[in-house]
Amino acid sequence: MAQINPYIHFNGNAEVAFTFYKSVFGGEFAMISRFKDFSNPEFPISESEANRIMHIALPIGKHNVLMASDTPEIMGKHNENETRSKISISAESKEEAHQLFYGLSEGGNIEIQINDSPWGSYFGMFRDKFGIEWIVDFDPNYKRNINNK
Repeated sequence: MAQINPYIHFNGNAEVAFTFYKSVFGGEFAMISRFKDFSNPEFPISESEANRIMHIALPIGKHNVLMASDTPEIMGKHNENETRSKISISAESKEEAHQLFYGLSEGGNIEIQINDSPWGSYFGMFRDKFGIEWIVDFDPNYKRNINNK
C-alpha cells in the first residue's frame, strides 16, 4: 500500500520549525542535508544559503514521515499565509490529540479550538507559528473499525 507523507517548504526556517516539531512529536531526524552538501559548478550555493535545509525528515509513529526543505532564494519567497493545505493528524487517543494540538499550536493561531465535534470526533484546526496549517483529530469509532477488519 502506498504511503502519504507531507512535504512542506519554508522560507529559510525549516531547521527551526523541525526542531520545534521534534520537541512535540519526539524521535530523531532520519535525514538532514544542507544546500552546501550539494553545491557544484552547475548548482552554486550562496554563503547565505549554505546552511539552509535541502532536505529534512522526521519519522512520526510507525509509518509516517514529515519532510521539508527551505525554498532556495533563486525561486523567490512563497506567501506563507496563502498556503491552504493542511497536515492532518489522526491521534490514537483523546489525550494524544490534546497534547499534539496544544504542543503544535503554541505561538500559532487557533482556527477551531479542539473539542468534541458534532460528528463524534475530538477535532481542532490551527496554523502554527511557522505558517503551517494542521488538523488534529481523534475518532474513537474509526479505531474500532480498523480493528474489526
